[in-house]
Amino acid sequence: MNEKLANYLNGVFAPYDGVKSVDELKADLLSDLQERFRELKAEGKDDETAFQMTIDSIGDIEQTVREAAGLSRSLERQLLINFSASNLPKSDFAGVTAHKGRFEASNLRGSDFSGADLTGSSFKASEVREANFDGANLTDCNFYTVDLADASFNKSILVRTEFKVSGMVGAKFVNVKLIDVKLTMCDLRKTVFERCIFTGVDFKYSDLRGLPLEGHTFVGVKFGEAALNEVTFKGATLKNVSFTPPFSLSKKYYNAIKTIRFDGAIMDKLSYNALKGMGADLSNVTII
Repeated sequence: MNEKLANYLNGVFAPYDGVKSVDELKADLLSDLQERFRELKAEGKDDETAFQMTIDSIGDIEQTVREAAGLSRSLERQLLINFSASNLPKSDFAGVTAHKGRFEASNLRGSDFSGADLTGSSFKASEVREANFDGANLTDCNFYTVDLADASFNKSILVRTEFKVSGMVGAKFVNVKLIDVKLTMCDLRKTVFERCIFTGVDFKYSDLRGLPLEGHTFVGVKFGEAALNEVTFKGATLKNVSFTPPFSLSKKYYNAIKTIRFDGAIMDKLSYNALKGMGADLSNVTII
Protein backbone atom coordinates (compact mmCIF):
# COMPACT_ATOMS: atom_id res chain seq x y z
CA MET A 1 0.00 0.00 0.00
CA ASN A 2 3.01 2.29 0.54
CA GLU A 3 3.73 1.88 -3.17
CA LYS A 4 0.16 2.86 -4.01
CA LEU A 5 0.49 6.03 -1.93
CA ALA A 6 3.79 6.84 -3.63
CA ASN A 7 2.27 6.32 -7.08
CA TYR A 8 -0.64 8.60 -6.17
CA LEU A 9 1.70 11.41 -5.14
CA ASN A 10 3.91 10.89 -8.18
CA GLY A 11 0.87 11.52 -10.36
CA VAL A 12 -0.05 14.72 -8.51
CA PHE A 13 3.52 16.07 -8.53
CA ALA A 14 4.45 14.96 -12.07
CA PRO A 15 4.02 18.45 -13.70
CA TYR A 16 6.47 19.94 -11.20
CA ASP A 17 9.35 17.47 -11.31
CA GLY A 18 12.67 19.17 -10.69
CA VAL A 19 11.30 22.09 -8.68
CA LYS A 20 13.33 21.78 -5.49
CA SER A 21 10.82 23.05 -2.95
CA VAL A 22 8.08 20.86 -4.48
CA ASP A 23 10.28 17.74 -4.34
CA GLU A 24 10.85 18.42 -0.65
CA LEU A 25 7.11 18.89 -0.10
CA LYS A 26 6.40 15.53 -1.80
CA ALA A 27 8.88 13.66 0.40
CA ASP A 28 7.44 15.17 3.58
CA LEU A 29 3.87 14.51 2.48
CA LEU A 30 4.56 10.86 1.61
CA SER A 31 5.95 10.29 5.08
CA ASP A 32 2.86 11.90 6.64
CA LEU A 33 0.48 9.85 4.49
CA GLN A 34 2.20 6.59 5.35
CA GLU A 35 1.90 7.43 9.04
CA ARG A 36 -1.78 8.29 8.66
CA PHE A 37 -2.42 5.05 6.77
CA ARG A 38 -0.83 2.99 9.55
CA GLU A 39 -3.00 4.75 12.15
CA LEU A 40 -6.18 3.96 10.22
CA LYS A 41 -5.18 0.32 9.80
CA ALA A 42 -4.54 0.09 13.54
CA GLU A 43 -8.10 1.32 14.07
CA GLY A 44 -9.34 -1.69 12.11
CA LYS A 45 -9.97 -0.12 8.69
CA ASP A 46 -9.46 -2.32 5.62
CA ASP A 47 -6.81 -1.37 3.05
CA GLU A 48 -9.09 0.39 0.55
CA THR A 49 -10.98 2.35 3.20
CA ALA A 50 -7.77 3.35 4.94
CA PHE A 51 -6.23 4.41 1.61
CA GLN A 52 -9.23 6.55 0.62
CA MET A 53 -9.45 8.17 4.07
CA THR A 54 -5.72 8.89 3.97
CA ILE A 55 -6.03 10.63 0.59
CA ASP A 56 -9.11 12.57 1.70
CA SER A 57 -7.28 13.83 4.78
CA ILE A 58 -4.93 16.05 2.76
CA GLY A 59 -7.67 18.06 1.05
CA ASP A 60 -6.99 19.84 -2.27
CA ILE A 61 -3.32 18.90 -2.50
CA GLU A 62 -3.11 19.82 -6.19
CA GLN A 63 -3.81 23.48 -5.43
CA THR A 64 -1.18 23.46 -2.67
CA VAL A 65 1.38 21.98 -5.05
CA ARG A 66 0.61 24.56 -7.75
CA GLU A 67 1.08 27.42 -5.28
CA ALA A 68 4.34 25.97 -3.97
CA ALA A 69 5.68 25.45 -7.48
CA GLY A 70 4.68 28.97 -8.54
CA LEU A 71 6.43 30.53 -5.55
CA SER A 72 9.55 28.47 -6.09
CA ARG A 73 9.78 29.36 -9.76
CA SER A 74 9.21 33.02 -8.97
CA LEU A 75 12.08 32.98 -6.49
CA GLU A 76 14.31 31.20 -8.99
CA ARG A 77 13.59 33.88 -11.59
CA GLN A 78 14.42 36.61 -9.07
CA LEU A 79 17.76 35.02 -8.35
CA LEU A 80 18.57 34.82 -12.04
CA ILE A 81 18.02 38.56 -12.67
CA ASN A 82 20.08 39.96 -9.81
CA PHE A 83 23.25 41.28 -11.41
CA SER A 84 24.08 43.92 -8.80
CA ALA A 85 27.76 44.65 -8.13
CA SER A 86 28.75 42.75 -11.29
CA ASN A 87 31.55 43.42 -13.75
CA LEU A 88 29.80 42.82 -17.09
CA PRO A 89 31.11 45.23 -19.74
CA LYS A 90 29.95 44.52 -23.30
CA SER A 91 27.59 41.78 -22.14
CA ASP A 92 24.77 40.39 -24.27
CA PHE A 93 21.31 40.91 -22.74
CA ALA A 94 19.57 41.41 -26.07
CA GLY A 95 15.96 40.18 -26.09
CA VAL A 96 15.94 38.93 -22.49
CA THR A 97 12.96 39.27 -20.14
CA ALA A 98 14.07 40.58 -16.77
CA HIS A 99 11.18 42.13 -14.87
CA LYS A 100 12.33 43.95 -11.73
CA GLY A 101 15.91 43.07 -12.55
CA ARG A 102 18.70 44.42 -10.40
CA PHE A 103 21.63 45.87 -12.30
CA GLU A 104 22.84 48.17 -9.52
CA ALA A 105 26.41 49.32 -8.85
CA SER A 106 27.61 47.34 -11.86
CA ASN A 107 29.90 47.88 -14.82
CA LEU A 108 27.67 47.41 -17.87
CA ARG A 109 29.58 49.65 -20.25
CA GLY A 110 28.82 48.87 -23.87
CA SER A 111 26.33 46.11 -23.01
CA ASP A 112 23.53 45.21 -25.41
CA PHE A 113 19.98 45.41 -23.98
CA SER A 114 18.30 45.87 -27.35
CA GLY A 115 14.78 44.44 -27.50
CA ALA A 116 14.90 43.38 -23.84
CA ASP A 117 11.90 43.60 -21.53
CA LEU A 118 13.38 45.27 -18.44
CA THR A 119 10.11 46.43 -16.87
CA GLY A 120 10.62 47.65 -13.29
CA SER A 121 14.40 47.15 -13.33
CA SER A 122 16.92 49.28 -11.47
CA PHE A 123 20.31 50.49 -12.71
CA LYS A 124 21.20 52.64 -9.70
CA ALA A 125 24.82 53.79 -9.50
CA SER A 126 25.92 51.75 -12.52
CA GLU A 127 28.29 52.40 -15.40
CA VAL A 128 26.13 52.07 -18.52
CA ARG A 129 28.09 54.19 -20.98
CA GLU A 130 27.62 53.26 -24.63
CA ALA A 131 24.95 50.68 -23.77
CA ASN A 132 22.35 49.78 -26.39
CA PHE A 133 18.72 50.05 -25.22
CA ASP A 134 17.24 50.19 -28.73
CA GLY A 135 13.69 48.81 -28.70
CA ALA A 136 13.95 47.85 -25.01
CA ASN A 137 10.94 48.08 -22.69
CA LEU A 138 12.07 50.38 -19.88
CA THR A 139 8.68 50.88 -18.25
CA ASP A 140 9.05 51.81 -14.55
CA CYS A 141 12.84 51.50 -14.74
CA ASN A 142 15.07 53.55 -12.44
CA PHE A 143 18.30 55.20 -13.60
CA TYR A 144 19.56 56.98 -10.49
CA THR A 145 23.12 58.35 -10.52
CA VAL A 146 23.84 56.32 -13.66
CA ASP A 147 26.47 57.11 -16.29
CA LEU A 148 24.54 56.92 -19.56
CA ALA A 149 26.96 58.80 -21.77
CA ASP A 150 26.60 57.80 -25.44
CA ALA A 151 23.89 55.24 -24.62
CA SER A 152 21.32 54.57 -27.37
CA PHE A 153 17.54 54.64 -26.88
CA ASN A 154 16.22 54.22 -30.43
CA LYS A 155 12.50 53.29 -30.29
CA SER A 156 12.79 52.38 -26.61
CA ILE A 157 9.61 52.13 -24.53
CA LEU A 158 9.83 54.79 -21.84
CA VAL A 159 6.80 54.83 -19.53
CA ARG A 160 7.19 56.21 -15.99
CA THR A 161 10.93 55.74 -16.44
CA GLU A 162 13.01 57.83 -14.05
CA PHE A 163 16.37 59.38 -14.84
CA LYS A 164 17.79 61.17 -11.82
CA VAL A 165 21.18 62.85 -11.31
CA SER A 166 22.52 60.88 -14.26
CA GLY A 167 25.20 61.67 -16.83
CA MET A 168 23.62 61.78 -20.28
CA VAL A 169 26.24 63.40 -22.49
CA GLY A 170 25.80 62.05 -25.99
CA ALA A 171 22.89 59.78 -25.03
CA LYS A 172 20.53 59.46 -28.01
CA PHE A 173 16.73 59.26 -27.84
CA VAL A 174 15.46 58.64 -31.37
CA ASN A 175 11.85 57.89 -32.39
CA VAL A 176 10.84 57.60 -28.75
CA LYS A 177 7.54 58.31 -26.97
CA LEU A 178 8.37 59.45 -23.45
CA ILE A 179 5.27 58.99 -21.27
CA ASP A 180 5.20 60.28 -17.67
CA VAL A 181 8.99 60.12 -17.65
CA LYS A 182 10.93 62.01 -14.96
CA LEU A 183 14.23 63.67 -15.88
CA THR A 184 15.34 65.05 -12.53
CA MET A 185 18.55 67.00 -11.96
CA CYS A 186 20.10 65.73 -15.20
CA ASP A 187 22.51 67.64 -17.43
CA LEU A 188 20.82 67.35 -20.84
CA ARG A 189 22.78 70.03 -22.69
CA LYS A 190 24.51 67.47 -24.89
CA THR A 191 21.77 64.83 -24.97
CA VAL A 192 20.32 64.11 -28.41
CA PHE A 193 16.55 63.98 -28.97
CA GLU A 194 15.28 63.22 -32.48
CA ARG A 195 11.64 62.74 -33.57
CA CYS A 196 10.35 62.34 -30.00
CA ILE A 197 6.94 62.79 -28.38
CA PHE A 198 6.96 63.97 -24.76
CA THR A 199 3.76 63.31 -22.81
CA GLY A 200 3.52 64.15 -19.10
CA VAL A 201 7.31 64.47 -18.84
CA ASP A 202 8.82 66.43 -15.93
CA PHE A 203 12.23 68.09 -16.41
CA LYS A 204 12.53 69.04 -12.74
CA TYR A 205 15.81 70.84 -11.95
CA SER A 206 17.43 69.57 -15.17
CA ASP A 207 19.81 71.67 -17.28
CA LEU A 208 18.50 72.15 -20.83
CA ARG A 209 20.50 75.28 -21.70
CA GLY A 210 21.08 75.54 -25.41
CA LEU A 211 19.31 72.24 -26.12
CA PRO A 212 17.68 71.99 -29.57
CA LEU A 213 14.17 70.58 -29.16
CA GLU A 214 13.04 71.39 -32.67
CA GLY A 215 10.06 69.64 -34.23
CA HIS A 216 9.14 67.54 -31.20
CA THR A 217 5.66 67.24 -29.66
CA PHE A 218 5.13 68.20 -26.02
CA VAL A 219 1.85 67.41 -24.23
CA GLY A 220 1.35 68.14 -20.52
CA VAL A 221 5.10 68.64 -20.04
CA LYS A 222 6.61 70.56 -17.11
CA PHE A 223 9.63 72.81 -17.72
CA GLY A 224 9.04 75.15 -14.77
CA GLU A 225 12.04 74.12 -12.67
CA ALA A 226 14.51 73.52 -15.49
CA ALA A 227 17.33 75.74 -16.77
CA LEU A 228 16.04 76.92 -20.17
CA ASN A 229 18.40 79.60 -21.48
CA GLU A 230 18.74 79.49 -25.29
CA VAL A 231 16.55 76.37 -25.70
CA THR A 232 15.07 76.07 -29.20
CA PHE A 233 11.51 74.89 -29.85
CA LYS A 234 11.47 75.77 -33.54
CA GLY A 235 8.66 73.92 -35.33
CA ALA A 236 7.64 72.10 -32.13
CA THR A 237 4.07 71.43 -31.00
CA LEU A 238 3.20 72.41 -27.43
CA LYS A 239 -0.10 71.56 -25.73
CA ASN A 240 -0.83 72.28 -22.08
CA VAL A 241 2.88 72.82 -21.42
CA SER A 242 3.96 74.56 -18.22
CA PHE A 243 6.94 76.90 -18.00
CA THR A 244 5.87 78.39 -14.67
CA PRO A 245 8.01 77.47 -11.63
CA PRO A 246 6.31 76.68 -8.31
CA PHE A 247 8.02 79.70 -6.74
CA SER A 248 7.58 83.36 -7.68
CA LEU A 249 8.98 84.46 -11.01
CA SER A 250 12.35 86.20 -10.72
CA LYS A 251 14.01 88.64 -13.10
CA LYS A 252 16.56 85.93 -13.91
CA TYR A 253 13.79 83.52 -14.89
CA TYR A 254 12.02 86.16 -17.02
CA ASN A 255 15.30 86.80 -18.81
CA ALA A 256 15.78 83.07 -19.44
CA ILE A 257 12.29 82.77 -20.96
CA LYS A 258 13.07 85.62 -23.33
CA THR A 259 16.06 83.70 -24.75
CA ILE A 260 13.94 80.69 -25.80
CA ARG A 261 13.21 80.46 -29.53
CA PHE A 262 9.71 79.42 -30.61
CA ASP A 263 9.95 80.22 -34.34
CA GLY A 264 7.38 78.18 -36.27
CA ALA A 265 6.07 76.47 -33.14
CA ILE A 266 2.42 75.41 -32.80
CA MET A 267 0.79 75.76 -29.39
CA ASP A 268 -2.56 75.81 -27.65
CA LYS A 269 -3.98 78.98 -26.12
CA LEU A 270 -3.11 78.05 -22.54
CA SER A 271 0.57 77.51 -23.30
CA TYR A 272 0.64 80.60 -25.54
CA ASN A 273 -0.88 82.96 -22.98
CA ALA A 274 1.29 81.66 -20.14
CA LEU A 275 4.45 82.25 -22.17
CA LYS A 276 3.21 85.61 -23.43
CA GLY A 277 2.68 86.70 -19.83
CA MET A 278 6.30 85.87 -19.08
CA GLY A 279 7.62 87.93 -21.98
CA ALA A 280 8.50 85.14 -24.42
CA ASP A 281 8.94 86.07 -28.08
CA LEU A 282 5.95 84.44 -29.80
CA SER A 283 5.95 86.57 -32.94
CA ASN A 284 6.14 83.57 -35.27
CA VAL A 285 3.89 81.09 -33.47
CA THR A 286 0.70 79.41 -34.66
CA ILE A 287 -2.11 79.15 -32.08
CA ILE A 288 -4.45 76.16 -32.15
